[in-house]
Amino acid sequence: MYTRRVYKILDMAKWTRFSTFLFLLIIVVPIVLHQFFDLQWLKIPWTPLALIGTAVAFVIGFQNNAAYGRIWEARKIWGGVVNTSRTFAMFVQDMVTNEYCEDEVSDEEIQEEIKTLTYRHIAWMTALRHAMREPRKWETLHREKSNREWHKDMPPPEKITSLKDDLICYMDQEDMDYVLSKGNKQTAILYRQSHHLRRLKERGLIWEFSFLQLEGVLEELFTLQGKSERIKNFPYPRHFATLNHYFMWVFLLLLPLAIVPQFSEIGQDMMENHPFVGTHFVWLSIPFYLAVAWVFHTMERIGRTGENPFEGSANDVPISTISRGIEIDLRQNLGETKEEIPDQFPMVYDTQM
Repeated sequence: MYTRRVYKILDMAKWTRFSTFLFLLIIVVPIVLHQFFDLQWLKIPWTPLALIGTAVAFVIGFQNNAAYGRIWEARKIWGGVVNTSRTFAMFVQDMVTNEYCEDEVSDEEIQEEIKTLTYRHIAWMTALRHAMREPRKWETLHREKSNREWHKDMPPPEKITSLKDDLICYMDQEDMDYVLSKGNKQTAILYRQSHHLRRLKERGLIWEFSFLQLEGVLEELFTLQGKSERIKNFPYPRHFATLNHYFMWVFLLLLPLAIVPQFSEIGQDMMENHPFVGTHFVWLSIPFYLAVAWVFHTMERIGRTGENPFEGSANDVPISTISRGIEIDLRQNLGETKEEIPDQFPMVYDTQM
C-alpha cells in the first residue's frame, strides 16, 4: 500500500512537471530583478492579492464540484446501461418461445434468434462507446503535452480499433450496411432491434405483452443513450471554464510580486544576527511559491480534465471496461465457452479504460 502511494505521488509529479518548471521560471525572474537589479519598488500589497486568491479558490472549487457532478452522472448512466442490458438479455431468453407460435420452430432457430438479439445489443454498446470517444473541440485531452504522454501510454480501445472492425463480430452484413450508412449508428442499431422484435411478434415467437415489455426496455436504452450523448455533446459552460483559467493565471503571475518582497523584508530583519541567512533568505520564496502555485494550478487542471468524462483520459468513466464486462456476462449466459468470449480489456497503471 505504501509503495502504491509513492508511485501515485510520482505519477502526479510527472503529470505536472512542465507547469512546475514554468512556475520555477516565474518566481526566479522577480527574485533576480529584486536582488541583482535593485528593483525593490517592483511589488504589490497583499490585500488585493488576497482578494484575488480568495475569488480564484472559490471559482476553482465551483468548477471541480461541477466537473465531479458530470463524472458521477455519467457513471450512474452507465450503471443503468449495465442493469438494463442484463434485463434485456434475460427477457429475450425467456420471452422468445414457441408458446404462442402457430407454426412451431425448432429450438435451434429460437436459440439463433436469441443470439442475434443479444449480439445486436452488444453491438449497440460497442457503437455507443465509440461515439462517446469521438473528439470534440472543447475537450482538453490533447492540449497539454503531459496529457498526450499519458494518452500514448494508455489509449482507450476505441482509438486502437475502428467501429467497423468491432461491429463485424456482432451483426450480419445487412445490419452492417444499414448501421454504417447512418450518422447516429447506436440509434440505428436500436431501430433494427425493434424491427426484429416486431417480426418475431408477428410470427408468434413473442407474445404481444412480452413485445411491449421488450419495447419498454428499448425505450429505457434510448433514454440512457440520450443522457450519455447529452453529457458528451454539451460541454461545461465555456465562460466558466475559460474565465476560471485566466483568473488562476492572473493570481499566479501576480503572486511573486508580493511574496518576494515579503521574504526580502524578513531577510533584512535577520541581517543583524544572521547576515548570511538574511542575505539569501529571499530565495526561500521559491519553494513557498512553487507549493502555492502547484496547488492552485493542479486543482484547476483536475477540474478541466474532469469536465468531459468520455474523452478517453485516465480519469474518465471506464465505459470500455463496463461494456466488455456486460458482453462477457451476456455471452456466458448464452452458454458460450471461455475460449469463445473475449477477455476483459487490461488495466494500465491500475487504471480501467
